[in-house]
Amino acid sequence: MSGAETVARRWQVNGLQLAGLSWGDPTGRPLLALHGWLDNAASFSLLAPLLEGYHVVALDLTGHGQSDRRSEDATYQIWDDLPQILGVLDALGWDSFSLLGHSRGAIISSLFASTFPERVERLVLLDALVPQPVAEEQFSIQLRKFVQDKQHLLQRDTRLFESVEAAVATRVERGLPHCAARLLVERNLRACPGGFTWTTDPRLRGASAVKLTAGQNRAVLEALVMPTLLLTAQEGFDRQPDIAASAKQYIGDLTIEQVAGGHHFHMGPCVAMVAQCIVDFLQGREGHESR
Repeated sequence: MSGAETVARRWQVNGLQLAGLSWGDPTGRPLLALHGWLDNAASFSLLAPLLEGYHVVALDLTGHGQSDRRSEDATYQIWDDLPQILGVLDALGWDSFSLLGHSRGAIISSLFASTFPERVERLVLLDALVPQPVAEEQFSIQLRKFVQDKQHLLQRDTRLFESVEAAVATRVERGLPHCAARLLVERNLRACPGGFTWTTDPRLRGASAVKLTAGQNRAVLEALVMPTLLLTAQEGFDRQPDIAASAKQYIGDLTIEQVAGGHHFHMGPCVAMVAQCIVDFLQGREGHESR
């Protein structure tokens, strides 16, 4: 499937127009891919063509890329995407499929798989698992921060760039390879007077209204009954040991491996190795550290 054509996709779900990309033979094994925070479907442009035998469909989650923003009264809680994801799956006719998520998309994938385990054959999580928990006694503080952030971000103008390259530079500065940064940035930009600006909804930068507690995270992980692969980055976030420990403690059928590179290792020099690891797992050829 290397060199597979990239196909633009569109769906209308719950009054929102969702965009995405797909790769591979539509008769191949179905694999849904969910990107990370402030990224988009192009996050999988390097990985997906290497997943031989799979029909990979990647979404622009709401407020990202070329998908619609939510209305001003709505929120961007991690579970708010589940109804739209379910609508896209139904439109695709996928009663069962494998699920791949990176970062925030991995967290959303865990939520979806725990809620609809009968539909997810295998689960692949890239450098994330569940959100960092917040203690119950912090509820009011968290809610206040959400309200204040929303009021501020609804009035905020998105950043203006003189050129596409200037926008790309902002992602390169944060550690992304130039080619990967360009793939993501071009899908997250639109032309405007004076240059270019983000399509991304500024509200995605705000605090969540509610965060899961440690007990709720545990319930999510214990509900992941399907075979699950967790790939963590050697140069990833400081929470890596906690992520791996939680996965080993609560996920019954787990394969875990650490991969060279940073948080976007699926867009880095080791992408071919990552692809092979994922294909081996999806086809039941695990050769890695399993629980």
